[in-house]
Amino acid sequence: MALAGLTAVAVAVTGFLLLGEDGGGTRPGSAPGSTPQPTATDSASAATPAPAEGPQDAPGVLVDQLNGITLPVPDGWEKPENTLDDVSTMRTVGSYTCPGDSGSLCYHGTVSVRTASGTGLTAMKALAEEDIATAADRAYGRDVIDNLIHGGIRAQKEIASESVTVAGRTGYLVRRQVTTGEGPGGYVQSLVFPSAVGSETPVVVRFAFDAGRDELPLSLMDTITRGIRPIGDATGGGVGSTVAP
Repeated sequence: MALAGLTAVAVAVTGFLLLGEDGGGTRPGSAPGSTPQPTATDSASAATPAPAEGPQDAPGVLVDQLNGITLPVPDGWEKPENTLDDVSTMRTVGSYTCPGDSGSLCYHGTVSVRTASGTGLTAMKALAEEDIATAADRAYGRDVIDNLIHGGIRAQKEIASESVTVAGRTGYLVRRQVTTGEGPGGYVQSLVFPSAVGSETPVVVRFAFDAGRDELPLSLMDTITRGIRPIGDATGGGVGSTVAP
C-alpha cells in the first residue's frame, strides 16, 4: 500500500512538470483565451498627430484663395464668414448704426478683396482710378443693398495716387478723403495689382477707415499693403502675423 501511494505521488509530480514545460500551458496571471492588452508604448505610437494649422485657419491672416494672396489682420479686427457682397473681408470688431436714416450697420474699418471684373481696362493705374469712386460710394454713399448711409457723400479729395509694389508685383493705389452729410466721414483707398496666380488677373483691395479714429491711422493702410503676400510665402509679416494699429 505504501509503495502504491508513493507511485501515485510521483506520477502527479511528473505530470505537473510536463505541463509546466509544455508551450500549451497558460502564463501566470492570464486567463485562458485572453488577448494581451496594448502597453502604454503601443498606444503612444498609434496616436495620430494633430494636423498643422494652415493659412486658412490662422487667426492673424486673411486668405483669398481665388486671387492667391494673404493679408495680415490688424489686432482687434475680425474675419466674418459671410458678407453681403460675398468677398474676402476683414473689419473692426463691433458694428454701429450708420449715421443717417438707413438703419444699416457700419464698421469703423473694413478691407475687402475682389477680382477686377466688368471693365475693359488693364492698366493698374486706370483700374485704381476707376474703382475709387465705387469704393467711396460703397463705404459712405450707398451700401450693397442701395441704402443711403452716412447721409450720402458731399465731397471727395484725393490725397494719394502712386505706384506701389505688392506681393512682388507692381500695382497702383488711389486714396481719398470723403466728406459725408452726417457723421465724421472717412478715408477710402483702392489698391490694384496683378494676381499671384493664373493669368495674373488684376486684384482690387478696397480700404475704408472712418475719420477721427485713433486706432485707424492712415499708416495702417500702408502697413497692410506691405504685408500682402502670395499664398505660401510667410516672410515679412504675412501668414500668421497680426498687425498692430
